Amino acid sequence: QVQLVESGGGLVQARDSLRLSCAASGRTFSRYTMAWFRQTPRKEREFVGAISWTGLSADFPDSVKGRFIISRDNPKNTVYLQMNSLKPEDTAIYYCAARTGVQPLVTALDYDYWGQGTQVTVST
Repeated sequence: QVQLVESGGGLVQARDSLRLSCAASGRTFSRYTMAWFRQTPRKEREFVGAISWTGLSADFPDSVKGRFIISRDNPKNTVYLQMNSLKPEDTAIYYCAARTGVQPLVTALDYDYWGQGTQVTVST
């Protein structure tokens, strides 16, 4: 079992940067693959990034490629999402997720544990 708590969301202007954090409980955090997804009322949950406990990361979707960076600090039980050059279309609730497999998969159904989400709003 692992519990996830996201933080770092907020209201920013376009072209600003923001870093989200996801703190995980449990002593086996280093064995989980971690991911970020985002969701708006009009869209299904969208994959944003994933990183395995070995540091292997999945390809970012085109919508965030070149702007977002995912990283993790295993001793701190934390995964980060650095978001740069933010756009209004990045506005969403961002969720942290975890799975026990080593592959950084990109589908929400492949993840077993989820945080409550943190709101990111990007104004023009």
